[in-house]
Amino acid sequence: MPSAPSPAPQEPAGPGRDGDQAWGGHGQQRGGPECADLARRGRGRAGVADCGVLSLGARTAPWLTLGPEPAALVSGRVWPPRLCCPPPELNALQEELAPFGLVVLGFPSNQFGKQEPGENSEILNTIKHVRPGGGFVPNFQLFEKGDVNGEKEQKFYTFLKNACPPTTELLGNPARLFWEPMKTHDVRWNFEKFLVGPDGVPVMRWHHRTTISTVKTDILAFLRRRAAPEPQK
Repeated sequence: MPSAPSPAPQEPAGPGRDGDQAWGGHGQQRGGPECADLARRGRGRAGVADCGVLSLGARTAPWLTLGPEPAALVSGRVWPPRLCCPPPELNALQEELAPFGLVVLGFPSNQFGKQEPGENSEILNTIKHVRPGGGFVPNFQLFEKGDVNGEKEQKFYTFLKNACPPTTELLGNPARLFWEPMKTHDVRWNFEKFLVGPDGVPVMRWHHRTTISTVKTDILAFLRRRAAPEPQK
């Protein structure tokens, strides 16, 4: 049965716990391009529920059990290669916005600089003991490693990318991108993010350097729009 509607989220009082630090330096600081209109024009009422993906442990993701309330934030990499630490930031985002229906999902891929070389069975232990380490355990769902671009890309990402405009015109250094063929709508780098609405339709897409505070602000705006009463006719 559908869960009871969540209270409308309030505007945060100040910067989020990510400290307003961009992932990777300078980059897109404004909200990502919106996707819903593109998705509906291209696929009718189709959504992510039509795309099978496997969580760690080879369980099919229960998209349809998300119900009408939650929204999903899809992040395309599990841990950072260097000093920045999106996993703790994503934990904080999940904890803060879960009462309003947000579900964070992480999808590992080895297509960007070969930075995800381990087996599926090694991912959680690597996060806990190596990067970011310190006993860190993600509080969001992780999925099996797979391709997000190219000939063998997951259907889930084909749908997301076709539904949303690219975050930038540039693909990046081809020497660090490991897929063929390369296409305009491809994911550019680790931690590019998508917001999917409770109807399974993509809502927004963010550049990998967009700050978590910006992502949070955009998600809160989306949740407030959903919670607002419909105007009377």
